[in-house]
Amino acid sequence: MPIFGYTPLHRLLEWPRAAKRLFVVALDAGMGLLAMWLAFTLRLESLHWPEGLQWQVYALGPLLAFPIFVNQGLYRAIFRYTGIRALITTGKAVTLYGTLLLVILLVAQWEGVPRSVGVLQPVIFLLLVGASRALGWLWLADSKGQEPRRLLIYGAGSAGAQTAAGLAGMHQYQLKGFLDDDPAKIGRSINGVHVYAPQALPEMVQRLGVTDVLLAVPSTTRQRRRQIIESLSELPVRIRTLPGLSDLASGRVTVADFQELGLEDLIGREPVAPQANLLGPDLVGQVVLVTGAGGSIGSELCRQIVREGPARLLLVDHSEYSLYAIHHELQALRGRGMHACELVPLLASVADPRRMTDICETHRPNSIYHAAAYKHVPMVEANAGEGVLNNVFGTLNMVRMALEHGARSFVLVSTDKAVRPTNVMGASKRVAELVLQAIASSSQPPFGPELAPSTVPWRCPTRLSMVRFGNVLGSSGSVIPLFRRQIAAGGPITVTHPQVTRYFMTIPEAAQLVLQAGAMAEGGDLFLLDMGEPVRIADLARRMVALSGLTVRDTQHPGGDIAIDFTGLRPGEKLYEELLIGDYPLPTAHSRILRAREEYLPWPKLHTLLQALHTAASNNDEAAIRHLLAQLVQGYRYEPTHTPC
Repeated sequence: MPIFGYTPLHRLLEWPRAAKRLFVVALDAGMGLLAMWLAFTLRLESLHWPEGLQWQVYALGPLLAFPIFVNQGLYRAIFRYTGIRALITTGKAVTLYGTLLLVILLVAQWEGVPRSVGVLQPVIFLLLVGASRALGWLWLADSKGQEPRRLLIYGAGSAGAQTAAGLAGMHQYQLKGFLDDDPAKIGRSINGVHVYAPQALPEMVQRLGVTDVLLAVPSTTRQRRRQIIESLSELPVRIRTLPGLSDLASGRVTVADFQELGLEDLIGREPVAPQANLLGPDLVGQVVLVTGAGGSIGSELCRQIVREGPARLLLVDHSEYSLYAIHHELQALRGRGMHACELVPLLASVADPRRMTDICETHRPNSIYHAAAYKHVPMVEANAGEGVLNNVFGTLNMVRMALEHGARSFVLVSTDKAVRPTNVMGASKRVAELVLQAIASSSQPPFGPELAPSTVPWRCPTRLSMVRFGNVLGSSGSVIPLFRRQIAAGGPITVTHPQVTRYFMTIPEAAQLVLQAGAMAEGGDLFLLDMGEPVRIADLARRMVALSGLTVRDTQHPGGDIAIDFTGLRPGEKLYEELLIGDYPLPTAHSRILRAREEYLPWPKLHTLLQALHTAASNNDEAAIRHLLAQLVQGYRYEPTHTPC
């Protein structure tokens, strides 16, 4: 009798694994004896009690069955994951047992033992064992106490069918049907599951209580995929997706493979494809250094760089854990034969001249990709001195390393917040851009006593370039992971302002742009991506709520699931971001990458202001920092006081 919902069967789940296995062995032995009694009773057509040599047959059954069942792995299986494969294995084991039993009975010819018992008993035994496994699986499914989610699979092709097969042993989802665009498939069935037209989905959601739609169309075009998502976004269903075809090929699909919609599905535009011929020249067989290697952009840069076949990749980061994570990941890829690059993890700060000099003297990098920076706007606003020392003087230090140690290429990862900035982070990144622009165009060596005028024109030996792009989806500071966590927690979603808009790109896009820019640079170039239309953050939040199968709670819909709270702009935050200070960007070898030529200060004047800025930042004199940034950066506006983040 259950006590507060707790039954002896629930207590069974708490037993040690060895005890559970012993229980199943005893259960099988009991069913074997029962099957033997039923076989004799049916054969003799009367209730049976064993006598004489019949006792030997009763004892023979378990002695034969146990070693065969162990050998076939029946006692290693987990009941809650029992499926068709486990039942097939059980059938094979009982068939082998029955064959041996029949052979023994035919050879022994014991008196009073009908040979037909060797056929009847295994058949009855198979029915009992199979039923016990199935009933155990059903009981364990019910014991979880969770209502399964009702699922439709969009795509009745091989991926959809494979997914349906993978769901056979799962309890989280109850498959209600397939959807497919192909008229030839509509009205048919796959393993008894009906295929419907997509137009029938609204009616099915109401009639069948569908809660989830799984996109199993890994080979469809991005445009068609976006159309499907748009058609589903108005319905109260959660939309999920499968991995790509290459992942599906590796094994059977399980519920664990189901994913949230990709970041590309959320921004509503086609990702910018790379041009392979632009990725290799600065990488193949070279020594490459990436700063900020453990960050969102830096780590993706490293993943893409190793594919191009560099001789050595120097991973520089001041965070021990981030450096460990990317080094471990790339080592695993090398162990699987996916690249042969030598990996060198280096704990270091880009603002430490002595440490960076030691690294560059030892390894002599050919190409440097500088992704290390403090990027969180309110955090840098509240720690202006550290932000400037890292973003400005870390960059200046790395440029000096590139020039002094013979690097052929140096690429700075910048941000759209550097355009007419209203915060220290954006202003510091614009000053970093100014450093590269001034040095690239200088006719005098930029460092040391050589700054004095010379009769010999000087030309920067390193191709310096900058790459400016908007917010990166999926990065540590992106709103997408934050919104997903807030939706999972039941809300509210926090947005700073109803009208705030941002440009978005994916991490792979950003990394590819950086690598291609390094190849296209001529010296002092500023590259930016044609990112289409900016995205309103509030609209993005509403889209994510809808695609999660939920509704937004507002004044028009007070019964909605997730509220959106507008918290006000943070210190230094802008409503709109821009990518270009001037006008008329120039085309490049890539149709979606543009080159900008923007005004900058000549190196002697910039150098003087940088010296004053370094003094102010070292003393954490925030008023002086902001005053100097206003002199350095066109369009920088700041408030004399600010609120900590």
